[in-house]
Amino acid sequence: MARWTQDDIPPQRGRTAIVTGTGGLGFEDAVALARAGASVVLAGRNGAKGAAALNRIRTMLPSADVRFEDLDLASLASVTAFAARITQRHESVDMLINNAGVMVPPRRKVTADGFELQLGTNHLGHFALTAHLLPILRAGARVVSLSSVAARAGAIEFDDLNSTRSYAAMKAYSQSKLACLMFALELQRRSDAAGLGIVSIASHPGIARTDLLHNGPGRRSAHGLARTLLPFLFQPADRGALPTLYAATALDAAGGAYYGPDGIAEVRGYPTLAKIPPQVLDQDVAAHLWQVSEELTGVRFPNRTSHPRNA
Repeated sequence: MARWTQDDIPPQRGRTAIVTGTGGLGFEDAVALARAGASVVLAGRNGAKGAAALNRIRTMLPSADVRFEDLDLASLASVTAFAARITQRHESVDMLINNAGVMVPPRRKVTADGFELQLGTNHLGHFALTAHLLPILRAGARVVSLSSVAARAGAIEFDDLNSTRSYAAMKAYSQSKLACLMFALELQRRSDAAGLGIVSIASHPGIARTDLLHNGPGRRSAHGLARTLLPFLFQPADRGALPTLYAATALDAAGGAYYGPDGIAEVRGYPTLAKIPPQVLDQDVAAHLWQVSEELTGVRFPNRTSHPRNA
C-alpha cells in the first residue's frame, strides 16, 4: 500500500455509499467516491451546509451521483428516521462510513436523548445507525468507523460513561473515539461469528486540517488557535481522508484492521496499518461496551441475517 492515493481507488460504479458528515473528511470521502463512480448519500444535520457541499461537488464533478440526507446523530429519532428513508429507497448499501463527529466542546453538552454529546454523537449515534442499516448492508459491505489518535489515551469509564459526575472535554473525546475503535473490531468479530457478511474496519486521519476544532472548542480556544495559527501541523483534509478511503475501497483492506497515516506518530502521511492501543484488545470490555450501547440506544444487532435482498 506504499503511497496509496485517491488515484488507486478501484472503480466504484454501481456501488452505493453512505458518508456521515458534510464537511472536512466526510466531504473529501464523498468527492473521492463520487469521482470513482459511486452513488453517494452525504448525511448531516445542517441542511444549508449539506446543500453547499452538494454544490461544491457538482461543480467539481458535474456528473456526480450524490445527494444530501438529513441526519442528526445526536438524536436517536433522527437516526431511526434516516435509516427508514434509506431502507425505502435502497435495496442494498455497499459502504457505510461512520465519519461525523464532535470534538472537545468546552462545556458538557448532551444529546436529545441525554447522552454526553461526544459519546452520543461519535459512538452511540453511529452504533444505532449501523444496527438500523444492517438489513440492507450487502454481503461483503464495508462499515468504516473513524477513530482518532486521541483513542490512545482513552478509557471506557463504565461507572461514569456520560461524564455526569465530572467532565473533561479531551477525556470524554478520547473515550468516545476509543469506543468507535472498539465497536469496529467487535462488529467484525460478531460478523464472523454470526455470519453477518459485514466487513468492519477502523481508520483514523492523523491530524487533519478540518473545521472540527473550530466547531467544537471554538476558534478562540487553545485548540482552535492552534488550528488557525499553526496550519503546518495539520495535513490537508484530502490527505487525512486517505486511510478511510483505503479501508472503504482497497481490495486488500482487511476486516478487523485499523488504518492510519504512515508518518511519525501516525499524525500525517499515506495509509498503513495503524497501531491498535492495548486497551482496545480487551474483548471483555468490548463485549460489555456493546451490551451497554444496545441498552442505551434501544437497538439490537441480530445474531445472524440472511441478507434476502443481496445478490
